[in-house]
Amino acid sequence: MTNQQIISVLNEISELLTVKGENKFKIRAYEKLARFLASYPYELKDIYKEKGINGLTEIPNLGEGIAKKIVELIDKGKLNYLEELKKSLPENIDLLLKIPGMGPKTAFLLGDKFKIKTIAELEKFLLSGKLREVKGYGEKVEQKLLKGIELYKKGEKRKLLGEAYPIAMKIIIELKKMVNIDFITPAGSLRRMEDTIGDIDILAICKDKQKLMDAFTTLELVDNVIAKGEKKSSVHLMSGIQADIRIFNKDEIGAALQYFTGNKEHNVLIREIAVKKGLTLNEYGLFKGNKKIAGEKEADIYKKLGLKCIPPELRLGGEEIQFAMKRNIPELIDYNDIKGDFHIHSKYSDGKDDIETLAKEGIKRGYSYIAITDHSVSLKVANGLSVENLEKQWYEIDRINKKYKNKIWILKGIESDILPDGSLDYPDEILQKFDLVIGSIHTHFKMDKKEMTERILKAMDNKYLKVIGHISGRLINFREPYEIDYVSIFKKAVKKNIALEINAQPERLDIADIYIKEGKKYGVKFIIGTDSHIAESFDYIIYGVGKARRGWLEEKDVINTYTIEKLRHWLM
Repeated sequence: MTNQQIISVLNEISELLTVKGENKFKIRAYEKLARFLASYPYELKDIYKEKGINGLTEIPNLGEGIAKKIVELIDKGKLNYLEELKKSLPENIDLLLKIPGMGPKTAFLLGDKFKIKTIAELEKFLLSGKLREVKGYGEKVEQKLLKGIELYKKGEKRKLLGEAYPIAMKIIIELKKMVNIDFITPAGSLRRMEDTIGDIDILAICKDKQKLMDAFTTLELVDNVIAKGEKKSSVHLMSGIQADIRIFNKDEIGAALQYFTGNKEHNVLIREIAVKKGLTLNEYGLFKGNKKIAGEKEADIYKKLGLKCIPPELRLGGEEIQFAMKRNIPELIDYNDIKGDFHIHSKYSDGKDDIETLAKEGIKRGYSYIAITDHSVSLKVANGLSVENLEKQWYEIDRINKKYKNKIWILKGIESDILPDGSLDYPDEILQKFDLVIGSIHTHFKMDKKEMTERILKAMDNKYLKVIGHISGRLINFREPYEIDYVSIFKKAVKKNIALEINAQPERLDIADIYIKEGKKYGVKFIIGTDSHIAESFDYIIYGVGKARRGWLEEKDVINTYTIEKLRHWLM
């Protein structure tokens, strides 16, 4: 029973308790723990195995009552409490609740009155228009639920980048422990750093092919083996995603990386260029007749085709080909360019770690600075900071900055809610005391495009605002982005010297890469924020960098690459 499976159970329990109208504090206990575990780096089953139930109760937000349920899940793979809860409600109501936009009241109505038990039945019912006949339900609700079904279907097929990437890395690490491997790396959509991943593709060079295939198909992560061969094997993992491994020779691996990294459109265009030059390209090499002229190095494939090597994240079948022909693909930002993180939550709001722990994590990663950006006072659900608690936090940050003066700079930041009228949480006399103010929307998502754009533009008029956080409000496979006029926001951002955040939380990855690329054309600057609620989530920076690269950003476009001196100047 993995953390992800436990989180799913916790969320299911909270939803079913909501349907039953149970005590809201009881419901919040499950929700709060599920949110916390989403960023928790250690597997509960491992903690339980080592320390027993007492080890579980040492974890923040995890009381003895829920700990006993988790023990039952780990020991038996199921939970009697959940099964009894389901029996007390209409059949399959837990399935209906998985539809984005489906509230507990509506789910109960559909299951109890209309006896809907499957997604197919729900879709048919909505298309019939019968929901509109129920008082209080109109076309708007109907369309929202149909859109939710679309999102649900997409989400069932694909995993978040932040779910798939760690799994792929774990596979690679485990295989390296078991077999002498000359080279191994992810390919496909994972290497392109797509928002969601259909399956995990891994390429390797290994002399003992049989041993590697044996190791891969017997990994603890494997649920069942789909196929096992000398050069390729496929497995279905416990996490619900398929993983494939392919083994190549040293003189083939460059061609294989090219072949298995680009999307379909990119690869079609590349093969067309090869054909025009009288060449043949496949996963084993680039050939002129029967003679292989490139294969070992990926860059050589592109070079022989008259192209500059295209970074994996840009291989999408768009204008990257034309840019590569002219040899003016930009030098994209690299992970090693990052000098800090601008979006981190501490124990003062809804994070797990204290500020000193976060500072030490930044130092460990070689960062020059980090910004503590806890939630502002209006966001009660995230324990938003009162002015009194702000002052306590500032005092602590001053103490830690003094202690680690020559190692890291801790910025006094805030993620201030952009209220419905466009004003920022806290008055100006408080906002002016922060080093960094991020303005984010966390409520009232249903405004239309004009209203939402005006809300953000008004917030940008505040002279203390420096960053717009997770601009579209989307949650991948769960909540659609709200509509805004990006061009108006880009223009104002440049005029006011305000950066836009690339939020690296796997479920957000917001702003979308197409808008990053467009914003760059207007001269917009970007920051990358991991939105960490625990020190280990600093790892999310890799997804933010991947997102920046997909948006064609260079080092100069991203403020995380600034020295402390340059950062201070930008903040003025």
